[in-house]
Amino acid sequence: MSMNFKRKLPIPKEIKEQYPLTAQMQKVKEERDQEIKSVFTGESNKFILVIGPCSADHKEPVLEYIKRLRLVQEQVKDKIIIVPRIYTNKPRTTGEGYKGMLHQPDPETEPDMLNGIIAIRDLHLSALKDYNFTCADEMLYPENHRYLSDLLAYVAVGARSAENQQHRLVASGIDEPVGMKNPTSGDLTVMMNSIKAGQASHTYLYRGWEVTSSGNPLTHAILRGYVDFAGKNVSNYHYEDLANLNELYAKTNLSNPSVIVDTNHANSGKQYLEQIRIAKEVIHSRNHNDDIKKLVKGLMIESYIEDGACKPQEHIFGKSITDPCLGWEKTEKLIYDIADKL
Repeated sequence: MSMNFKRKLPIPKEIKEQYPLTAQMQKVKEERDQEIKSVFTGESNKFILVIGPCSADHKEPVLEYIKRLRLVQEQVKDKIIIVPRIYTNKPRTTGEGYKGMLHQPDPETEPDMLNGIIAIRDLHLSALKDYNFTCADEMLYPENHRYLSDLLAYVAVGARSAENQQHRLVASGIDEPVGMKNPTSGDLTVMMNSIKAGQASHTYLYRGWEVTSSGNPLTHAILRGYVDFAGKNVSNYHYEDLANLNELYAKTNLSNPSVIVDTNHANSGKQYLEQIRIAKEVIHSRNHNDDIKKLVKGLMIESYIEDGACKPQEHIFGKSITDPCLGWEKTEKLIYDIADKL
């Protein structure tokens, strides 16, 4: 056989029963959900920062980073809602390389998806229990979403996944905000169709069940830049890009027109230090135009404890083992600068 069925994994209900939320954690989750939802519906004018490592590689440095974020959050809570990135799945264009904590709870050992499921739930639980943070994760595998569905504050659908039918259908049954990235080709029609599908109700097959979803009115756009036919990175965070997206929304009957701007990836050409300039330019565009201000709900920033990314075989606490990230000192200053400019 071309597939070796190694072992049957526990269903999400079983994992949730083994690693449950306390009543206090559920209360914090509900309060955070309402606070974040109010930004996307326009009831709150706070600004969202989905911020953190490119991928969550080890528990200890991720929690150290989140501990630092908690201290900053208290200083900017009147203006900014911080949603830490705990990205436990890492998409790989060719399928090669580290695929995230779900696959490898220890990046130095062989894949172990049973322990990976436990590790990612444990990490999200710790962020909530110890630091009152519900976090963001990428829905790389729609069927695995429910292992974390009672913990997440925000769900991102990546550029390679936004056109996928299953991602769109599952997004329509999620209660939290779901961001649909523009595809790597840059075709915004694909992204807008993804948002429309996510906001609609559907009947579909999911984890062996026939499921009916009610539609997710908090499904929205993420602009992350794209790669043109010549292989060149093209950004789409500028004033004109935001105005164009606002016009695209105006031609639809979609609920809660919103966008989160990804300051890295093709927008920065993966030049992680450019995220500082890009973030400030987006804030300037918001301040210049009320329609753009209503549309742009926040930023997505790749940040960790140390600047950059590890070299092959290098192991540095709090330094990304995947894409380069903004280090902590620059991150802290950027968050305060953003708060001052809002």
